[in-house]
Amino acid sequence: MPLQPQTLGTALDEKLTLHSALCRREAGAFQKAVQSGDDVVVACTQESRLFAELAQQTEGATSVIKFVNIRETGGWSRDAAQASPKIAALLAVAHLPDAEPVATVTYKSAGRVLIIGELDAAERAAGLLSDALDVTLFSLGTGRDGGLQERRYPVLAGKIQRLTGWLGAFELHWQRNNAIDLDLCTRCNACLAACPEGAIGFDYQIDNALCKSHRACVKACGVAGAIDFGRAPEALSEKFDLVLDLRVTPAFTQHALPQGYFRWDGQDTSTLLQLRSLVGEFEKPKFFNYKQKLCAHSRNEKTGCTACIDVCSASAISSQRDRQQIVVNPNLCVGCGACTTVCPSGALTFAYPRPGEQGAKIKTLLGTYARAGGKQAALLLHSQEAGTRLLGDLGRMARLDPATHGVPARVLPLALWHTVSVGLELWLSAIAHGASQVWVLMTHEEAPQYREAVREQMDVAQAILGGLGYQGEHFRILDARDARDLATLDAQLQAAPAQGVGQAAGFAVQADKRATLELALDHLMTQATARPEAIALPAAGSPLGTLVINRDACTLCLSCVSACPASALQDNPERPQLKFIEKNCVQCGLCATTCPENAITLQPRLLLTPQRKEARVLNESQPYQCIRCSKPFGTLKAIESMLGKLAGHAMFQGAAAERLKMCSDCRVIDIYSADNEIKITDIR
Repeated sequence: MPLQPQTLGTALDEKLTLHSALCRREAGAFQKAVQSGDDVVVACTQESRLFAELAQQTEGATSVIKFVNIRETGGWSRDAAQASPKIAALLAVAHLPDAEPVATVTYKSAGRVLIIGELDAAERAAGLLSDALDVTLFSLGTGRDGGLQERRYPVLAGKIQRLTGWLGAFELHWQRNNAIDLDLCTRCNACLAACPEGAIGFDYQIDNALCKSHRACVKACGVAGAIDFGRAPEALSEKFDLVLDLRVTPAFTQHALPQGYFRWDGQDTSTLLQLRSLVGEFEKPKFFNYKQKLCAHSRNEKTGCTACIDVCSASAISSQRDRQQIVVNPNLCVGCGACTTVCPSGALTFAYPRPGEQGAKIKTLLGTYARAGGKQAALLLHSQEAGTRLLGDLGRMARLDPATHGVPARVLPLALWHTVSVGLELWLSAIAHGASQVWVLMTHEEAPQYREAVREQMDVAQAILGGLGYQGEHFRILDARDARDLATLDAQLQAAPAQGVGQAAGFAVQADKRATLELALDHLMTQATARPEAIALPAAGSPLGTLVINRDACTLCLSCVSACPASALQDNPERPQLKFIEKNCVQCGLCATTCPENAITLQPRLLLTPQRKEARVLNESQPYQCIRCSKPFGTLKAIESMLGKLAGHAMFQGAAAERLKMCSDCRVIDIYSADNEIKITDIR
């Protein structure tokens, strides 16, 4: 790869010096740089550990060191000669400041571990952990070999009812329902020898299906008194810091298991090594921010949007309809960001990094690439662990195998905390900032619902660009489990560029999701080659759309207005009107759920006329005037509907029926002025 320091320096607006052996004979140049106090970017990740050690050993080293891989992702490719714009872009992103600190979530573990499984396997696992952890076993039977004669660990047994919690805060609930109390049992084996049916095994529990009630075991137990057939079942609970589950069917079935909960097949020792290290106090970022006032989940005990609950792979999000909100458990949250991606209103936002920080990376990457002469950039979003490893492996394959292309020069990789943490508004912003395409590399890490959510969002984004006349396929998921899979995706990585914007946008990504989406849409519309009145969007995943009102059914009760969390629906204080601002609508469905007449239907679309941002009347009606004082007190449609529904009711005949046509004041006057009405003061 022939690097061009002058070309790269011009793109980055700084003077660059080319080093070819910085970690060896030119190490002095690195040490001098880290003494300057300025941030130092090392364009190699292979010797990052060595550079960190050199910095520690260098007196007066105060610089922050960052690493960026320009070799496997840029230089080791058939397009290496054209890779300078990409390398400049990668270096520019590395110069950006780190993400601002956020609130943290703390876990405290004293090392008390619960091992659930058959007794022989559980004791074997305990033997590998007990020198570092405080072990308790929950026995599910003898297993092949049964328990050891020597009782080394506390043993629980019975029927597990539930296991909840996370690292440092697991709680086991079970029912003890066996005649043998394991706390009292001495494992003398006298009961096993005495039992004529062989109903007692080396787990020291009685199999009630085999027991014939001879009670010889009770006599044999003698002074220990561990066996009592008259003991009532007892509900118990106990807390643990860690759980090792040896069962085929685990306690937790979600894709992202709680921190501190591990499954073990008896083979992979890395699981046990992880367990042994989880003693002490640990912190992780609080990955999300939640604004309840923007949430479209619930209003008036009616459920609207459930996108975040449905997509969460950690079961960390639950509904609190009575409080008109969702609740995110930060201890269970694994920081994938899927909830923030599918949230249509922006009530949930990803906090680490923040949207503005992520947007700055994308804008810098694409802007630098274009200034350095790059064309038709394809933004490749990948995870910072598995995705980074796969791209590195692909670069090495390209270095050794002439048949492997490597990462093409126009493909700009960007590592994310998780591939599903970025969605529609940032993808469209990337296109607005000059990307030709946006690809998402998915590996074995993603939950199935993540892929579906990303596909739905991509369908919406593609429908928008296609409707605006941008030609080609702009969004795609790349599935790969290893570098060999990526090598077979060469054709996709080299796919024909899609049509982008003629002039890149200059806006910055906002903290508010809807604001960013509007900025991207506005720019894409100004650059569009087609301007239909509206673009139909897929129903699944669309955060944009309008409402269709059945005017014959709508009574203008305006319950939908109070239910709308985005102020898309509004009333008119001066007259019976239902108004709508389409730009604000998040398609949550709360209005349709709330409507007592089922008169509202959602219609996903993107309106391209100026009326999208203006209030328009969806329905209106004549006011109904009181038959006594002529004061308007309702809508003609609502009163007529009420009169029709109560026409056959015995309590609303004659004068009572006429009072329904009066305002509240006149209704009271009419009751007290009528001669045939019984008043409470007349009752003796």
